[in-house]
Amino acid sequence: MNDSEIRTGKKSLRYVIISGGGTGGHLFPAIAIANAIAAQHPTAHVLFVGARGRMEMEKVPEAGYRIIGLPVRGFDRKQPLKNFKVLWLLVKSLFIALKIVRRIRPDVVIGVGGYASAPVLYAAEMCHIPTIIQEQNSYAGVTNRILAKRVNKICVAYEGMEKYFPAGKIVVTGNPVRSNFMESIMRHQTMVFFDFAHDRPTILVLGGSLGARTINRSVLASLDTLPENINLIWQTGSEYEERSHQAVYDKKLQDRVKVFRFINRMELAFAAADLVISRAGASTISELCIIGKPCILVPSPNVAEDHQTKNAQMLAKKNAAIMIPDSKATEKLMPTAITVVQNPEMLEPLSENIRKLARFNAAQTIANIATTLGLGRN
Repeated sequence: MNDSEIRTGKKSLRYVIISGGGTGGHLFPAIAIANAIAAQHPTAHVLFVGARGRMEMEKVPEAGYRIIGLPVRGFDRKQPLKNFKVLWLLVKSLFIALKIVRRIRPDVVIGVGGYASAPVLYAAEMCHIPTIIQEQNSYAGVTNRILAKRVNKICVAYEGMEKYFPAGKIVVTGNPVRSNFMESIMRHQTMVFFDFAHDRPTILVLGGSLGARTINRSVLASLDTLPENINLIWQTGSEYEERSHQAVYDKKLQDRVKVFRFINRMELAFAAADLVISRAGASTISELCIIGKPCILVPSPNVAEDHQTKNAQMLAKKNAAIMIPDSKATEKLMPTAITVVQNPEMLEPLSENIRKLARFNAAQTIANIATTLGLGRN
């Protein structure tokens, strides 16, 4: 199978499995890859395999794809005795994954990280199905490092991943982003959408889908000091939505502070923002690179192997982002944001430097790799 045959569509992928999820950082790139495969192979079936009770069980069907849930869970680092059940569920999930793979016989299986990736990729390897890992972070997790010995290709977002993976398997693709982030959006559209009375410098705060405690508390504590010439778009997550709405109402800030539990039109929020405050998840960082948005990153201290700090440090070293440790956010986050958003001399180099890190067409590149591997078996 050569490239010209693939491009002219003489053959097409029949079935693809994408496994993983658990967080938006895993799930949104997975859906972007699925969309790219569907665009290249309109007759192909894309099946997701996720973890029961996790966000993918809701979001994947909303995106138009079928999903099967496994009973797999993450290990409990605080209560090790509970891990006996976790191990049993892992074994059970492997047998379910084997049954799925043997029944469907997919052309290729792609793991994007999350609890379900490991059993599905192991099952595919046992059935001699080509496999791909998509590693979003600049620091590879333990599971992917173990799986790397078995998979065919490893798609990474950053250079220098040879320290974690076999060099011959690595392809630097960047992280896939949601396709609507590439759209051109006029500034006045965003002002209308968010119902701002005036077009002022705007800060976008991403407090997480569940609620990043430190970021949300930092904003709450600083509402009284927010200058009148600044707009604020604030995604609080579920835990902080009610108290944030109440605080904005009590301080009569509704005309310039807009509170959301979750922002469905994130492309409009990014277009409106002059500065973004966020955790340092790889998926969000990739989106910020694509659109060239200045940002302040507050790495979560509660993620495996502290990979968010490593992501943020990589950008901060290139003056492509400002990093504020979680432990100092209450004191420094909002004062820094207020200073930066009003200072074009600080915003412009941050924007220029983060845009240099962008890798476009990541989803299409990964779909091409999946096509080459999958059709190579036919």
